[in-house]
Amino acid sequence: DPTPSKADIRMTEEIVTISSLMGIVVHDHLIIGRHGHASFKGLRLI
Repeated sequence: DPTPSKADIRMTEEIVTISSLMGIVVHDHLIIGRHGHASFKGLRLI
């Protein structure tokens, strides 16, 4: 199940925050599973 967990969401928020301090834009975060995928941008989590 590629659905983002609360830990996935927290980690991504931290990555986005730290990246922005360095001038880096995170456009998406993907979770790839055996039978599907999840896009944080597609789920409006970024």
